[in-house]
Amino acid sequence: MSYLWVLIIILLAIAEITTINLTTIWFVASGLVALVLSFFIDNFLIQLGVFVVLGIFLLITTKSKLQALVNEHREKTNLDRIIGMQGYVVEKITKRKNGAVKVDGKVWTAYADKTISVDSDVKILAIEGVKLKVEKVGK
Repeated sequence: MSYLWVLIIILLAIAEITTINLTTIWFVASGLVALVLSFFIDNFLIQLGVFVVLGIFLLITTKSKLQALVNEHREKTNLDRIIGMQGYVVEKITKRKNGAVKVDGKVWTAYADKTISVDSDVKILAIEGVKLKVEKVGK
């Protein structure tokens, strides 16, 4: 039975390496525990139960903490950097028509939930594709 657990661990590790989404790493760890357990207990259902329960437990309790740790040292790209910055409208934005915003020395296509007139100050909320989602700041 230990060969089966080794195979499962290898397959899950390969899946984690190819996706790097921190989804199967928890089941690799629980597979290791099930592998060790297989040396002491011959009942596959108990091994499988430990594998599933421990994998789900680890996923729920530690995924967000590990992702925060991994993303802590992530450098913002030029695009990420402008989120939260302020710019100003150089072409009127309406609910039905994109406009243009100048932020950080560059002109971007922008859209908003409300009409924003030229020379209004805006805050960049998000980047979706090549367009900025903005909202008017101030009066």
